[in-house]
Amino acid sequence: MPGTIPEAIHGQKYISLTTLRKNGVKVATPVWFGEDGDKLYVMTRSDMGNTKRIRNNPQVTVAPCTIRGRVTGPESAATARILPADEQAHARQTVNRKYWLARLTSPWSRADAFLEIGFP
Repeated sequence: MPGTIPEAIHGQKYISLTTLRKNGVKVATPVWFGEDGDKLYVMTRSDMGNTKRIRNNPQVTVAPCTIRGRVTGPESAATARILPADEQAHARQTVNRKYWLARLTSPWSRADAFLEIGFP
């Protein structure tokens, strides 16, 4: 049975998504996210570093954070996957529901990849 979204994440505006480089160095990025059921959804670009790192290693950690990335709560282990094109509409809806600015900028957004984050 899959895990649930950690309580510290609920109601937050940003999460710190930490991915691993091939050499094991952690890279944290503050991101917007949508929630649905027991999954988080993140909008990004396919040419960004976090997407490339997830292709190599889907093990990530997430934690609540400020807009500048200062972590404000406990980290939780998770697994990320890059969604195929036919699953991206639902992910976009979850982000758009939470952030009105995402709805305004979507026609001009260069975001072409969506991540689904699940918890063990």
